[in-house]
Amino acid sequence: MVVDAENVRRSIWPNVSGERLLELVRRWAEERGYDYRVVFEGDDESADDRIVRETAELDRYWLVTSDRELRERAGKRAERVIGGGAFVRELTAAD
Repeated sequence: MVVDAENVRRSIWPNVSGERLLELVRRWAEERGYDYRVVFEGDDESADDRIVRETAELDRYWLVTSDRELRERAGKRAERVIGGGAFVRELTAAD
């Protein structure tokens, strides 16, 4: 699972902090036995570009984002594409 961090954390109000998002994704993925990558903006590379680059190297993955352009660039090979809002609501439902 590859998570577009900024897109997901800003999908609900109040926004989820980056640290909280990492905690929630880690717990969710570990409970289901999934590998995960939570991608934040970087200094030298945008999160979108990094996600496109990294997913090109993966055989199987789910993409979590509501960003239409990113879905077009990185979602075509994804087994599943999940909207950021739907995913973060699932993550926070147990809280």
